[in-house]
Amino acid sequence: MKYFKPLLPFVLGFIVLVFTNSFGELSLINVAAQLILFGLVVCWPIWKLGVLSFVDIGWPWGLVVIGLLSLIFGEGNTVRVWLIGGAYIFMGMRMGLGAIQLWRKGYLQKELPRYRYQRLRWERMGKTNTQLAMQTDAIMQGLANASYLAFPAFIISANPSPTISPIEMIGLGLWIASFLFESTADLQKLRFLRQMKAEGQQNKVCDVGLWQYTRHPNYFAEWMVWNALIITAIPSWLALQDQEHWLIWLLLALGLLFISRIMYTTLVYFTGAKPAEYYSLQKRPDYRAYTERVNMFFPGPPRKSG
Repeated sequence: MKYFKPLLPFVLGFIVLVFTNSFGELSLINVAAQLILFGLVVCWPIWKLGVLSFVDIGWPWGLVVIGLLSLIFGEGNTVRVWLIGGAYIFMGMRMGLGAIQLWRKGYLQKELPRYRYQRLRWERMGKTNTQLAMQTDAIMQGLANASYLAFPAFIISANPSPTISPIEMIGLGLWIASFLFESTADLQKLRFLRQMKAEGQQNKVCDVGLWQYTRHPNYFAEWMVWNALIITAIPSWLALQDQEHWLIWLLLALGLLFISRIMYTTLVYFTGAKPAEYYSLQKRPDYRAYTERVNMFFPGPPRKSG
């Protein structure tokens, strides 16, 4: 049971979607598409090669699937459908194309550090069947795409109102700002790594630009991207009140809020900050001092060292 218990919240989220009047059938199509995608692109390679890194291909392309299904089956206002469908496709392809590049270069054929860290977690939890643990983790991500990560897209694409509300504009603005924040952080780190390589220096700590204010500006920005989608979905969720049973309507709201928690715990504890820092502390001599003066996740002014 300890292997399958983490799947239960995502199964419950999927059940909520299926019982909606507005996008129940769309949710069934989505879960079928996600299971096919993850079965072929993630679960099969994991079984053959014994590495979990193929999740990095499956989950972003699963976002592309959600975006495409929203565009095809969304019955709401055309502008709103195209905005949310395009946002999901853009997010998914941005990460998905990068993952394919890693696969082509052979990086995914060996376990990435964040997934090596998962094995340490499994040992602490007493999960000795590594193959089963890898498959359930992969299925959990597929179920996340089939449940909570689809909530904003399906809710927004069902809203027929021709008026874009101020809350939606705020959410859209925050989404753009978060994406720019994340892209800036990625470019700053890439520039730093190239400079260190040109100077022949190794295992240096990137503490320039946004990396002076948070040790993981890219993860923080990714979390804010999803918070922006939650905010954007609020007016569309309110518009569903007359179409859905009151319990389903409330559960949709809880599901939207749960996205923020899912992404936070994932980006901090599971495949984000904590795993990265576990290996950085071993690899980079100056990293401990860096942790003492810079916040781990939320941006803030650097503290004086020592």
